[in-house]
Amino acid sequence: MAGGAVANAGAGGFSHLIDPRRTWYNNRRLIALNGWIVLFLITASTNGYDGSMMNGLQSVTQWAEYFDHPSGGKLGLLNAIQHIGSLAAYPFAPYVSDGIGRRRTIALGAFLMLVATAIQTAAQSVGMFIGARFLIGFGLTFAGNSAPMLVTEISYPTYRAPLTSAYNSLWYSGAIIAAWTTYGTFKINNTWSWRVPSALQALPSLFQVVLIWWAPESPRWLVSKGREEEALEVLAYYHADGNRDDPLVQFEIQEIKAAIDFDRNVAANVGWKALIKTVGNRKRMNIIIAIAFFSQWSGNGIASYYLNKILTAIDITDSTTQLLINGILQIWNLAWALLASFLVDRAGRRLLFLLSSVGMFIFFSAQTVCFGVFSEKGTPGAAHGLLAFMFLFYAAYDIAFSPLIVSYTVEILPYPLRAKGLTVFSFTLSLALIFNQYVNPVALDNIGWKYYIVYVVWLFCECVFLFFFVVETKSLSLEETAALFDGPDAARELQANAQTEAGLSPKEKVSQKHSLDEVVSPDLHKS
Repeated sequence: MAGGAVANAGAGGFSHLIDPRRTWYNNRRLIALNGWIVLFLITASTNGYDGSMMNGLQSVTQWAEYFDHPSGGKLGLLNAIQHIGSLAAYPFAPYVSDGIGRRRTIALGAFLMLVATAIQTAAQSVGMFIGARFLIGFGLTFAGNSAPMLVTEISYPTYRAPLTSAYNSLWYSGAIIAAWTTYGTFKINNTWSWRVPSALQALPSLFQVVLIWWAPESPRWLVSKGREEEALEVLAYYHADGNRDDPLVQFEIQEIKAAIDFDRNVAANVGWKALIKTVGNRKRMNIIIAIAFFSQWSGNGIASYYLNKILTAIDITDSTTQLLINGILQIWNLAWALLASFLVDRAGRRLLFLLSSVGMFIFFSAQTVCFGVFSEKGTPGAAHGLLAFMFLFYAAYDIAFSPLIVSYTVEILPYPLRAKGLTVFSFTLSLALIFNQYVNPVALDNIGWKYYIVYVVWLFCECVFLFFFVVETKSLSLEETAALFDGPDAARELQANAQTEAGLSPKEKVSQKHSLDEVVSPDLHKS
C-alpha cells in the first residue's frame, strides 16, 4: 500500500503526512514492526519478574529456611543487590548503547541475565544467590538502557507514545508471571519451590538473545553513525511499505538529520556536562531526576517488596492468602497501567501526572489511617480498608508512574543526550530503590504504621512539584518534543529545516507551522 499525504488531526506537526489507511492491524509491515517492538518491551518484564519473585519468595517457607530466614538488613540486601548491580553498570551503558547500537546492547544485557539466572537457580548459598542477583542487575542496565530508546526511535509516529508508555507498564506482566509461579510452586516440599521461579526468569532474555538479530536498528542511531541510507531503508520499509519517497518518510529522515546536526553543532549537546549546560537541559534534568525519585518514594516500594510484612502486620499470615493477594494485585496493576498507556495522547502527560499524584496522596493517607486504627485498636474493618485503599492507591500510581516515567524521559531528551539522560534517570531510580529496600523493612520493624506518615508528607510535596514543573508534550514528534525545552525558536528552526530538506510545499509548511504553534507555549521557556 503506497503512503499518501492525507490529513489526520491530532498527530502533531506531521499530522497531514499520516496515511489513515495504514494502521497497526491492517498493514503487514506495521504488524511486523510492532512484533519486534514487543520483543524490546519484554525487557521490562524481566525487571518486573524479579521484584515480584522476591516479594513472593518471602512467603515461601522452603526459601526462607534454605537461606536461614533473612530479615532486616540481610533481607534488604537480598532485594537491593540487583539495583547495586545496576549501579555498577551505569557508567558503561550509555557508551555501549551509543557505540555498538541499541540492538546489540539489548542482546548483551539479555545474555548476561541468562548467565545470572542460571547461577541464581543453581545457588547453593546465600552468597551465590546474592552474586547472581548482582549480575542480573548488571545485565538489566544494558538492556534497560537501550530497549526503551529503540522502541521510541523506531515506532510509527502515531503509535510512538502508547508503545513507549507500554514499556514500563509491562513491568507488571513479568510481575504477574512471577506472582502466580510462586503461588503455584510454594507447596513443592523441596528447593524447587524457589528454583523453578528463578529459572523462569530467564525466558524473556532467551527470546531476545535468539531473535533480536533479525530486528531493525534505530534509524536515529544509524544517522548518528553516518549510515543515512540504511536509516532511510528502515523507515521506508516499516513506515511506508518500502516507499523511500513517501512524504512522511522524507520528513522523518530530514528531521532526524536536522535534529542531530542541531544538537551537535548548535546546542553543543555532547558529553555529560551538556546535561546541565543550558537552561533547557537543566529543566529536563530537574524533571527527570524528580520523577525517578517519585516513582520509588511514593509509598509503592513498601507493598512492592515487603507486602508480606504489611499483610502479617494486619493479621493476614497464611502463605496461600498472601501469595494470592500478591498475584491479584499484579493483574490489577497491569490492567490500569496498560489502560493509561493508550490514553497518553488523548489525556496528555501533564493531566495524568497530576491525577496520579493527587490520587496517591488521598489513598495513601487513607491507608495510613486504617493501618493506625488496626495497630492501635485491632479493628478488623480497618485491615479490610487498608487492603481496599492499597488497591486504589496502585490504580492511581499506575495511571502515570507506570506508563510515563520512561516514555516521558526519553521523549524530552534530544538524541545525543538520550542515552546519558536515561542513564541518569535509571541511576537515580536505583539509588531510591536501594534506600527504600534497606530502610523500609527496618522502619516497619521499629515504628510500624507511623512510617506511613513520612510518605504522606512526601506525596504532598510531589503534588506541588508536578503541578509547577511538568510540561505537556502530546501532539509533537520526537524531535519537536526534545526541542520544546530549548524554546519555540529552536522547535521552529528544527521543523523548518526538515520541511525544506523534505521538499514540502508552502501550503504544507503553513499547515505544520500552525500545528506547532498550537502546542508550543512561549511562557514555558522563561528561565
